[in-house]
Amino acid sequence: MLSGIKVVEICGIGPGPFCAMHLADLGADVIAVEREASVSITGEANATLNPLNRGKRSVVADLKTAEGRETLLKLIEGADALVEGMRPGVMERLGLGPQECLARNPRLVYGRMTGWGQSGPMAKAAGHDNNYIALSGALYHSGTAGEAPSAPITLIGDIGGGALYLAVGLLAGILSARATGRGTVVDAAIVDGSAHMMQLMNALRGRGLLRDERGASVHDGSHFYATYRCADDLYIALGSMEPQFYALLLDKLGLTDEPRFSRQWDARQWPQQREYLAEIFASRSRAAWCELLEGSDVCFAPVLSPREAADHPHMVERGVYFERDGLLQTAPAPRFDNQVKIPGPVPSRGEHTSSVMAALARGDLAAAWEA
Repeated sequence: MLSGIKVVEICGIGPGPFCAMHLADLGADVIAVEREASVSITGEANATLNPLNRGKRSVVADLKTAEGRETLLKLIEGADALVEGMRPGVMERLGLGPQECLARNPRLVYGRMTGWGQSGPMAKAAGHDNNYIALSGALYHSGTAGEAPSAPITLIGDIGGGALYLAVGLLAGILSARATGRGTVVDAAIVDGSAHMMQLMNALRGRGLLRDERGASVHDGSHFYATYRCADDLYIALGSMEPQFYALLLDKLGLTDEPRFSRQWDARQWPQQREYLAEIFASRSRAAWCELLEGSDVCFAPVLSPREAADHPHMVERGVYFERDGLLQTAPAPRFDNQVKIPGPVPSRGEHTSSVMAALARGDLAAAWEA
């Protein structure tokens, strides 16, 4: 779908590489500019294959040298977009900020991926996914009353509020550049994106379904939208919000005539109702509840590990997971015309350096992108 779109990625960690991988999954040509050796979050050199580089070309360049910077600028001349995830000011100090890059290619869309954004009192501070979504308000309702808020690792911040917002911003910028001939700078801050994702929840506030008190709203306090432990210490998730789905849940559990469940939306009753359902679900294994509830309109699913999810019949039939390079990976999404796209291979670090450098030395930009 993105065939012909060319993206240069300054490799880093987290949402920037995921964004570039997502674009590559969708057909964009991505050249990942990597260091000689990457460093993991533990501070150790990392020479293993990086699955976030699948479908990309890998070029090694030292951007602290004049040669490395010129290599990047030459690649930018033939690119539609750049992805970088440095702290604010770093690219400028390298001489590779928006001013220099847009001078080489006025149509370039310069994508900046950060946690705090390019401006504001916290812009230059270190941080991670949980810090950004804590500040944006997106973490607040993730949990129940009396428990510390906890969110799915990297999903709300790095991926949802970061990488995917950057991808949308880049594509919007590319469309604009093709219409106007002018590039733009995309400031994709996780605090912005994760706050924007809260708009759906904020819309519930006017209907009285979202309250400032944790554990008092539908998604963090009700008995019909919750996660429960089973007899085997595995978990299931309910989302029986609509009246017809709630009625079916009560029917399946033999609670249709139970008075304590007659008032679904009386929030004062939710703690007691939740406690009663917790006892019921703790009486059987997860497999037993799947046999009774899965596939029905109760709005039910087992809580699966990624490995378990890969083996679930629904996920298997749709081809959501696959294994390659010794790692469990996920297929590109979304799919088009109901076809599952097989992503490109994971390159070794610097695999395409020689061929790309040779093409650039000849002044053949087109060959550099095909190398």
